[in-house]
Amino acid sequence: MLHLKDVSLRYKVPLRVAALVIGTAFAVTSLMVYHALDDLRSNLIANADSMGRLLANTLIGPMLHDDVWRSYEIINTPLQVINKSGPIKEAPIILILDIRQHVYVSTQPNRYPILSDPRKIDSDFIQVLKTKINPNMEQATVVESLGSDKLFMLTPIDSDGVLLGTLVMGYSKSIFIPRFQSLMLRAALATLLVLAFLLPLGIYWGRRMARPLIELADAMGRVGPILPEPDEIDLEESKDEIGQLSKAFKEMLVELKEKASLEQQIVLADRLSAIGRLAASVAHEINNPLGGMLNAINTYRRHGTQDPMTLKTISLLERGLIQIKDTVAALLVEAKVKSHPLSRSDVDDVRKLIQPDSQAKKASLVWENDLVDVVPLPSTLLRQVMINLLLNAVHAIHQGGNIGCHIYRNSDSLVIDVRNDGAHIPQEKVPYLFEPFTPISENGSGLGLWVTYQIVQQLGGQITVQSEPGDTRFTIQIPIQEIHE
Repeated sequence: MLHLKDVSLRYKVPLRVAALVIGTAFAVTSLMVYHALDDLRSNLIANADSMGRLLANTLIGPMLHDDVWRSYEIINTPLQVINKSGPIKEAPIILILDIRQHVYVSTQPNRYPILSDPRKIDSDFIQVLKTKINPNMEQATVVESLGSDKLFMLTPIDSDGVLLGTLVMGYSKSIFIPRFQSLMLRAALATLLVLAFLLPLGIYWGRRMARPLIELADAMGRVGPILPEPDEIDLEESKDEIGQLSKAFKEMLVELKEKASLEQQIVLADRLSAIGRLAASVAHEINNPLGGMLNAINTYRRHGTQDPMTLKTISLLERGLIQIKDTVAALLVEAKVKSHPLSRSDVDDVRKLIQPDSQAKKASLVWENDLVDVVPLPSTLLRQVMINLLLNAVHAIHQGGNIGCHIYRNSDSLVIDVRNDGAHIPQEKVPYLFEPFTPISENGSGLGLWVTYQIVQQLGGQITVQSEPGDTRFTIQIPIQEIHE
């Protein structure tokens, strides 16, 4: 069962705002209706009090002369005025009680005959007649019996402090119903109008308030084994708490990316270093017997029989052994080879060397050699790096493809950038590119990039690979200051 706390904020906040608006509207409406009814009741009591005191003063003379008929005419006068203004469903009941609390006269003589005990006729009078009446009372006493639908006003009739009787006016509470219905109808219309305006506005602001939190939660949900790029995370930054949290999250994401990249580089460097040590050990072990076999072949050529079949076999063995020797030599790269510093002409020589291969593929070669002065780096090794990268680019492109090479010097390093528009390298293969015997094309041996990586590492530089369909780029940066020193 879905709990409210599990509902998304994109729904929870607008719903809560809507509930708050609706609750506030109904609370304000109820309060207004309550005050309106309370004012209506207060006005009724005030009018009844005024009329009761007027009637009580008018009744003093007839009651002193025991003029029942005159008293009856006096208490019926207000009802005649009310009836002239319009028929009413619930007319007030007016009784005059004597000092024994018996009926002296009433507006309903058939129901409350003269000298009758009203308590025996109407149980509402039981509570009413328990109220003590003081002749010196300045205001009428209001009595509401528990569970009764009537409201009674008691006004003393006194002459010079002598209590002659009590004027009782009873009003049915049903007279409030039409007024209450009218008030409720108007309040309901006003509430609906207010809700029609406030609800959409409240839902809009609720969504607006929840949006930064929702975006932050979505961004945090994307963090997994593969971290999203910081530029892909679009979070609202402000000076409030959510904005500061979003800013801190983006900074944390950048640091996680750097940490993951550093860990990947460390793992790759450790793996390549271990492979390099293994390859170097194997190469050294192979070199000794290999040299002996090549010497034996040379000795046989000089002193052995010149049988054509034997010589052909010896030549075949020699070519195979020389190929093994070249492969082993590639695994034993030394950065401390003595060579002259790299110059502009050395770079142009590389262009001439790879030109036949690029022309065979009918490739378009964009060459940018921005070197002006001599660079204090070993030219032999750097030429080998450039040749390896360019030959790989030639192998990667299709007929008529494009190759680019840009070499330049910035403030403290030499940068070599080689690109092509051939088949791109899948991302999962990039970490293994610089391992020996891991070719990136069908015709490669996998040693070119291995040699390139070894040279770059030994020169204290770094190599990066970026590959997508139609654009593969190898970028090498070699620090100049460290080598110069």
